[in-house]
Amino acid sequence: MTAQRWTVMAALIVLASSAGLPAIAAVDGDRIDELEREIAQLKALLTAAQQDDNQGTEDRLEEIERRIEILAGEVEALRIGRAAVSADESNYGLGPAASKIYRTERGVSIGGYGEMLYSHFDSTTEGGAASDKTDQFDFLRAVIYVGYKFNDRFLFNSELEFEHASTSEDGSVSVEFAYIDYLWRSQINVRGGLLLLPMGFINEMHEPTTFLGASRPETELRIIPSTWRENGVGLFGELGPFDYRTYAVNGLDASDFAASGLRGGRQKGSKAKADDFAWVGRVDYAGTPGLLIGASGYFGNSGQGMTDNQGNSINVRTSIVEGHVEWRWQGLELRLLGARAELDDVAALNLELGLPIDDSVGEEMIGAYLQAGYDVLRWVKGKARLIPFVRWERLNTQDKVADGYMANPAYEQQIITAGLSFLPIDQMVIKLDYVESNDQAETGVNRIELGLGYVF
Repeated sequence: MTAQRWTVMAALIVLASSAGLPAIAAVDGDRIDELEREIAQLKALLTAAQQDDNQGTEDRLEEIERRIEILAGEVEALRIGRAAVSADESNYGLGPAASKIYRTERGVSIGGYGEMLYSHFDSTTEGGAASDKTDQFDFLRAVIYVGYKFNDRFLFNSELEFEHASTSEDGSVSVEFAYIDYLWRSQINVRGGLLLLPMGFINEMHEPTTFLGASRPETELRIIPSTWRENGVGLFGELGPFDYRTYAVNGLDASDFAASGLRGGRQKGSKAKADDFAWVGRVDYAGTPGLLIGASGYFGNSGQGMTDNQGNSINVRTSIVEGHVEWRWQGLELRLLGARAELDDVAALNLELGLPIDDSVGEEMIGAYLQAGYDVLRWVKGKARLIPFVRWERLNTQDKVADGYMANPAYEQQIITAGLSFLPIDQMVIKLDYVESNDQAETGVNRIELGLGYVF
């Protein structure tokens, strides 16, 4: 798609999004004024009731306070929009369905989600060569969440994933996470087991209704290698307006790193090599409704006992840092994320793995994306949402290579996605995207994607 066509598409999305803004603002403003007047009246009644010594005053006070709290919540919902309110259903960074156990009084909790994806590829690359890509229709995953709350302090939570529909074909069955929480107090709690690493937007909250686009951003697949889980233990909680999670986990396995990124190094909790451990931590500011600002970091060796032919250790110290911002307001959704990975001992690693000069693991990898969407049904009664969006992304998994190796221009990419996400109800989404993929070697292949997702 040419730059001119992209400009026209972006303009149409902006016009469609902005057309309803004045009406939306007017309707919501009137309702907010009405609610605030009612809250003021209730507060006056509350003051009078507090001065009343009659029998039954305590029950009356509780009822007035409860009503004020309900109305204040409705005001907040109108100010920031439905999208931000639905996101409030998550707990400790997990998706709404994965969080169900935290809203359960006792016993068993069951939830899940699924995704299906149709991909239609262009017959040629951006350089005009045959793409050799075959269109694909894949039931990507069906997931079951199973949790159990033993009491007010201890709970178990797990995600069981069935990928690609059948193990007799290319499918697999995996445990995505399985952990036990000790809930001590809001400021500090303990978690241990197979843990999702708290980095980026997608790795913890990857249910299809929680992100725009039929496919996950490449930066959060190859530099933050989602879905990324490792065995470990750590702490999590809330300190005022800040949320945090910090874990010690087994390290990545550098023997499966590649020029395309770090994804192959995940050990997934399966007989994980544990000669090297790592620390991962995350802090988010969530004190303003609809606004999330945070950062995370991962630091540890990935060599897992690897040595060269002279017996010298190849430690492959691995550092990944990322920062992210999300803002949801009145149907508007903005996301910005940047990530960077740095590796040591890369020349020795490439030599040990026997990688070609132009297809080696990079010493530095960078990626970033900016995404904007708007719910054009924001002003319509009902729960349906229609969100046109655009995402611009750049990444290079060989931003810097070791001495003696050459950067392959095919790994320096720019990806632009324009799409629509339609949610007839909060638990279901239909996605249609056009993805333009460019790289410096002109081997990128554009595609159209159609996705279906659900959560429960």
